[in-house]
Amino acid sequence: MLGALMLDSAAWDSVGDILIAQQFFAEVHRRIFTAISSLVLTGKPVDIITVHEHLESSGQAEGIDLAILNRIQQSVSSTHAVRRHAEIVAERSLMRGLMAAADDVRSIAVTPGVPVSERLDKAQARLQELQVHRVRRMPVPIQDLTVTFLDRLTDLSEGKIEPGIPTHIPALDKMLGGGLKPGAQVVLAARPSVGKSSFAQQICLNVAADGQACAFFSQEMQSLEVTQRAFANLGRIGLDNIQSGSLADHEWGRLTDAMERVRKLSFHIDDQPALTLMDIAAKARMLKRQHDVKLIAIDYLQLCAAGKAGESRHHQIEELSRGTKVLARQLDITILLLSQLNREVEKRVSGRAVLSDLKESGAIEEDADVVILLNKTGDARQDGTKLIACDVPKNRQGRTGEFALHFDGPTQRWEQSSETVVAKGPPARKYTSDL
Repeated sequence: MLGALMLDSAAWDSVGDILIAQQFFAEVHRRIFTAISSLVLTGKPVDIITVHEHLESSGQAEGIDLAILNRIQQSVSSTHAVRRHAEIVAERSLMRGLMAAADDVRSIAVTPGVPVSERLDKAQARLQELQVHRVRRMPVPIQDLTVTFLDRLTDLSEGKIEPGIPTHIPALDKMLGGGLKPGAQVVLAARPSVGKSSFAQQICLNVAADGQACAFFSQEMQSLEVTQRAFANLGRIGLDNIQSGSLADHEWGRLTDAMERVRKLSFHIDDQPALTLMDIAAKARMLKRQHDVKLIAIDYLQLCAAGKAGESRHHQIEELSRGTKVLARQLDITILLLSQLNREVEKRVSGRAVLSDLKESGAIEEDADVVILLNKTGDARQDGTKLIACDVPKNRQGRTGEFALHFDGPTQRWEQSSETVVAKGPPARKYTSDL
């Protein structure tokens, strides 16, 4: 492969996105590759003479003379298979890295005096380091994407595929162009006690009812609490009655119906507190591999733990937000990332949140493909229901706007409302009735 690069520097275009010097086993080959890459990236010609001169001028020529470089070049008859050769180098480097990581994990496992949870974190972090050596994608000409585009457009027009994963909140699905998109990070934010956890669970239940696997990472509630809310929602049973065990006769029948519906759902609940980015990634990859999960809700961002001690909270939140965004792309899933809003909302006359209210880091807004803000419009009514303003101020692939949601607190059910959103003060934007 090195010989091919010295024979024809244009071959760099086939390997530059795959290889780094550290992937070569022999230290001599690493130095030669570094010299070639330096020449290519500075626009200089590449052959055995220029490579040797570069090695000498940089003090890296020890053990590498013109005869060695000539033998390497002479071993190549053609450059047509250079990319495959580069892939072999990268794959074998990854195999060596995996074997080394396995040895390290074994050492971590038998380290005395270290809690098991800490050993697991270190082992996961060590294996995660291998991800940096994965083969990267090459840019694709738009002409090559046209066939894929037309095939998808035809399938959409014929109803063979859905444009997204429907949330079954009509106004939201319309804004999102048909529903949640794979690879997207959707941020759902609100002040405490507005109902973001309940709304996220409603979306998960709606998605699961359509036969799509989803997961709810609850760092605020135990799994039993999430389950109780799910049965209240699906059975239209008062949550207070479920928690106290005081069900009326007709509610026992509804509970039986709800149990039958739950039996058919691929809805996974995880209640581990203080999740690190490594924890989230490991769980998400397992769920994708075992259940082909399409949606993961994380409740909520500010409860996640730091990956590294000593970093500022701002940097920790930024790392978590960026990490979950990358994870959504890698696994081709939607991540519904719940977030707190800061107290500035409560000081505002309108009582409405804006993007800058996202708590602790501007990276949350930057990384999000979609931002959904929930706002109170007044106190709960006598029957426990509330009218909530649902604002979508950011939507990377579609329209923004606001609509009303009806929240039935006793049964934890959310539905779109035809009522007009009325703020405490002047509304942030008028209710759009055509959504």
